[in-house]
Amino acid sequence: MTAAPLPATGLDLRGRRAWTLIWGVAIAQLISWGTLYYGFAVLVVPMERELGWSRPDLNAALSIGLLTSGLCAFGAGVWIDRNGARGLMTLASITGAVLLAAWSWIGALAAFYVLWALIGVSMAGALYEPAFAAMTRVFPRDFRRAITALTLVGGFASTVFVPLNQGLIDRIGWRDTLLVMAACNLLCAALHWFLLPPLAATEQARNVSRDRTALRAALHRPAFWGLAVCFTALSLVFTAVVFHLMPLMLEGGLSMATIVSGYAVIGPMQVAGRLLFVWLSRSFSTRLLGTVSFALYPVAIAVLMLPASGTSLIVFAVLYGLPNGIVTIVRGTIVPELFGASAYGAISGALATPSILARAAGPFLMALLWSASGDYRLATWTLLGLSLVAVVFWFIAVSGRRG
Repeated sequence: MTAAPLPATGLDLRGRRAWTLIWGVAIAQLISWGTLYYGFAVLVVPMERELGWSRPDLNAALSIGLLTSGLCAFGAGVWIDRNGARGLMTLASITGAVLLAAWSWIGALAAFYVLWALIGVSMAGALYEPAFAAMTRVFPRDFRRAITALTLVGGFASTVFVPLNQGLIDRIGWRDTLLVMAACNLLCAALHWFLLPPLAATEQARNVSRDRTALRAALHRPAFWGLAVCFTALSLVFTAVVFHLMPLMLEGGLSMATIVSGYAVIGPMQVAGRLLFVWLSRSFSTRLLGTVSFALYPVAIAVLMLPASGTSLIVFAVLYGLPNGIVTIVRGTIVPELFGASAYGAISGALATPSILARAAGPFLMALLWSASGDYRLATWTLLGLSLVAVVFWFIAVSGRRG
């Protein structure tokens, strides 16, 4: 049994159907982020040991995947605007399952690069951007609450899957762990197919001309380009931290157990940030909350530059996780607030393209800076500068008039 077609006016955010849809897609986001994205962070070390590949070689594969994800983001957004998210997100999850299973057999670096190029395509159809577009399309009158609920669950992805994946690797090895991750993505496919409603044919035709006009209008506004630069700079910082925090802390002399414990704090802090957003958004605007949140990133990076210790790692996790949780919601809700709900998928996809390309560059750039200087000092100074750029361009984007 599949979901009934989506009415032209969307759904109201009440009743069993609405909340079953939201929590089901939220669980799928938790799994998708935990396996397709955060899984790489804990797989690098055992792969490096077994296969003898260098850290830059391994991170180049991730960069390739994020590159293809960025190149596909706009097309995925346009598809969702016109056809709905159900088919695309289901196919992306099935493809992700197949590719994770294939990863468990990998033995050649060139094949690993091809594999990650395809995983990137899968991520473009399975992670937050398409999910946010789906929530905006399905719940046009209450998209903020829907997106917030989605991110509350998704925020636990690193908390759940980093220690879970590490524990599986310790017990059954990294190759069999990938098979478990693949099976989890099949569950995501089922959730997407049975819960997300298809669009009616008349609604698909109506969306085409309307969304083209809305996208052209957005591209002519300074706010769009301010958001593009802001999100791009922050995305580079985000992936650099996600995939280099472990080796950075190991270099500082911390044990893997301490690092995993500190890493696991980020997820709950992200969720705390989202709950804080729900509470504060009743009194303060999204623009103000976004400004304060973006301003915390340079502070977090500055803490990361201090001598490594369990205390500094926890402080960093709090200062990084809280704004990260708020910014995830802000990124999902600022687009319809500034540009309207029409063409949400295309506009957010256009914004996501340079951001995801920056995600692709982040891990590899950090690895290159580490290789060039012999430690992470130059890399962390670079991250500090980029976080300041994000603050400046966010302010530029939201200080103008609303369109």
